[in-house]
Amino acid sequence: MKKVWVLDDDKSIRWVFEKALSKANLPCQCFSNTNEAINQFNHETPSVIVSDIRMPGESGIDFLSKVKEKFPLIPIIIMTAYSDLDTAVSAFQKGAFEYIAKPFDIDKVLEVINQALEQTEKSGDKTDKLVKELPEIIGQAQSMQEVFRAIGRLSKSNATVLLNGESGSGKELVANAIHKNSDRKDSPFIAINTAAIPKDLLEAELFGHEKGSFTGAQNLRKGRFEQSDGGTLFLDEIGDMPMELQTRLLRVLSDGQFYRIGGQDSIQVDVRIIAATHQDLEESVKNEKFREDLFHRLNVIRITVPPLRRRVEDIPSLSRYFLTKSANQLKVTPKSLSKDVLEYFNSLQWRGNVRQLENVCHWLTVMSPGNNIIISDLPSELKDEPINSINSSHEWQENLARDLSRQLVDGKSNLHSFFMAQVEKIMIEKTLEYTKNRKLDAANLLGIGRNTVTRKIKELKISNSLD
Repeated sequence: MKKVWVLDDDKSIRWVFEKALSKANLPCQCFSNTNEAINQFNHETPSVIVSDIRMPGESGIDFLSKVKEKFPLIPIIIMTAYSDLDTAVSAFQKGAFEYIAKPFDIDKVLEVINQALEQTEKSGDKTDKLVKELPEIIGQAQSMQEVFRAIGRLSKSNATVLLNGESGSGKELVANAIHKNSDRKDSPFIAINTAAIPKDLLEAELFGHEKGSFTGAQNLRKGRFEQSDGGTLFLDEIGDMPMELQTRLLRVLSDGQFYRIGGQDSIQVDVRIIAATHQDLEESVKNEKFREDLFHRLNVIRITVPPLRRRVEDIPSLSRYFLTKSANQLKVTPKSLSKDVLEYFNSLQWRGNVRQLENVCHWLTVMSPGNNIIISDLPSELKDEPINSINSSHEWQENLARDLSRQLVDGKSNLHSFFMAQVEKIMIEKTLEYTKNRKLDAANLLGIGRNTVTRKIKELKISNSLD
């Protein structure tokens, strides 16, 4: 018989799970701590476990380790309000089936539970494991949580990875994390920016050359492919690679063999390729600027690294990290950002992404006169930055999603009616304000009837409207 165990010290969350699982016809038993659940193992074993990480007494991660040691086939879904890469890594390392950040969408959690139940039926244990990784990959944003999950799932794979993302968004950090969390972690990780090396030198940089193969080749030189044998080669800005070198790269990806420049003997290597680009490679293929067969060779697993303007909730923690890092380098006391500066940072486009934020934090550590950084301390070029219109246009949607998640966790019901009423009230109020309370004009702008506007004014108790 299928049964789901839920561990959380928050009574309201246990209530939400009880209601949701009951509605889904899934038997459920809830526990407020790990000791209760461990004792219950003397009587039965569940099909799936959903566990919080931070609870009184033993943590959810320790509980996960104990259960996996004795019952390796039970899928365990870890949830936490304190989501970062280390937490995700630790969860996957211990064998978690999935990792969910709070607040969550209960319907999506039910989907994950059903997926775990399917795994239980097949008696398969396909959980991913990770080892501890880079602290500077910080991310509370949902888009970064997806990146963390991808790193975890790739830990047992040697698949070629294509990273998409703007310049400065942290693609090399993600590539390094994939390497460090793989079976190749004890072998070299070598990064090369294909756009930063002149075309005539790039071939020798990648494949090496024999002594005397061209003017200036006074010694044999191993290329990056040989140097990274057994490990990972990160090819940044792959979209800028010349066509003739794309052909050579395709050959290596196909059979793992290549020739040094001027060489007669083929060289066999075992190298995992992680490529990255800020370009739209599909468009480059259409414009015949990038080989289609190479694109498909690279595009085995694709990860999108979000720009900083799409993850502004990470700016405070990233700023603290970079300010502390710079302070440690300079052996001074770390500085902090005032509330006004943080709000201003959230409004910027950050065209240089995380790298730009790091540079700004280093500049402030060196140049800011006080320990608490205020607006006047900012560099002049940052004050002229354009406002993040993309972020502001999506802010209401993100706020709505967060508010809805909180209501779900709190066990609230009739949420559709509640939120629709709020949206309708705001739309009608603001439109009436714009039309100076002319209902017919407001109805035309909203695309609804005048009688509907009149009715909604009464239903939603909208004041200051004129007949």
